[in-house]
Amino acid sequence: MTIPTRTLGTDGPVVGAIGLGCMSFSPVFGGFDDVDPNEVIGRAVDLGCTLLDTADVYGPSEIVVGEAIAERRDEVVVATKFGIISPPANGRPAVVNGAPEYVRSALEKSLRRLKLDHVDLYYQHRADLDVPIEETVGAMAELVAEGKVLHLGLSEASVDTIRRAAAVHPIAALQSEWSLWTRDVEADILPTCRELGIALVPFSPLGRGALTGTITKVADLAPGDMRRNFPRFGNGAFDANLTSVGVVRAIADAHGVTPGQVALAWLLAKGPDVIPIPGTKRIEYLEENLASVDVPLTEADIARLDALEVVGDRAADLTWLNRSTAPLRV
Repeated sequence: MTIPTRTLGTDGPVVGAIGLGCMSFSPVFGGFDDVDPNEVIGRAVDLGCTLLDTADVYGPSEIVVGEAIAERRDEVVVATKFGIISPPANGRPAVVNGAPEYVRSALEKSLRRLKLDHVDLYYQHRADLDVPIEETVGAMAELVAEGKVLHLGLSEASVDTIRRAAAVHPIAALQSEWSLWTRDVEADILPTCRELGIALVPFSPLGRGALTGTITKVADLAPGDMRRNFPRFGNGAFDANLTSVGVVRAIADAHGVTPGQVALAWLLAKGPDVIPIPGTKRIEYLEENLASVDVPLTEADIARLDALEVVGDRAADLTWLNRSTAPLRV
C-alpha cells in the first residue's frame, strides 16, 4: 500500500493524502517508552505518509522527528509550529507570542532540535491577539527569503486573520480542528481558504479518539487524560455523543472497515485540498489510518455523516479558536 498524494496550497509541496501528527511523541499522551518512534515514522514514510507535523510546544517531538528522518530528509515534508508559550488551563489564560523577534528565535531553536537547516512548512500555532498578523507574517516571510523556511502556515486563525496574512505572503496551509465532531470551519473558513488557494490540514480528525469507537464511556479515559477537560467528554455530553459514533460504526460495518477509517474517508472526500493529520505512536493504527484512502463511501454515506450532531463545545476556552489579531498599527 502506498497512499496517493495531494498538494499543500497552490504552489506548496506534494505530500501524502494523510499526514502524521507527531504530538503523539510527547508526554501529553502518556509518553512512548514502549514504542520506537524511528520505526513508526519510518513506516509512515515507506507508505507515502510524508507530511510530518510537530511543534516546539510538543516537548521532545521535534527531537524525535529529527532523529527519525536523519537519513531520509529528502523524502519528507517537515512542518513545525511556534507561538504557544502555554495553552489555557484551569482558568488560566493562554500565553502566545507573535512578536517578530520571537518568530526568528523560535525557528532557530526548532532547527537545532530538528537538526535541519530549514523547515518545509512553518505555522504560527495560534495568533497573538496583541500583535497584528501583518507583523508576525512579515517576520515569517523574512525567514522564507533567507531559505530557512519554504512555506508558511497558520493554525486556528479567523477569516480576517487568514486574509490579512495572505496579503503579506502566500499561505500554503491552515491547520485547524475538523472532523465529524467539529464542523465550524465549513461555514466561512474553508471557503476562504479555497478562494485563496490554501490547503486545509485538519488536526484531531478522529474526534480526539472518540470517532474510532474504542472509547465507550468517560471512565475508559485515564484520570489524568487531557480529554477529560473537553466539554464533549464531560457533563453527560459524551454519552449523548455516542449516538453519532454509532452511526459511524454502522457505516463502517457495512463496508467492512473501522469507524476511524470512515471518519478519515469522510474528510478526504471533502476535497483534494484536505490533508488530515491523525496522530498515533502505533504502527498498527498508522496502517489502519492510511488504509482509509481506499474506503469507498457512497453519496448516501456522506449525507448521513454530514447530518450528525454533536453535544458540547469543542474546547473549554473558545477564545483559543479561530483567532483574530489586533489591527495593523499605523
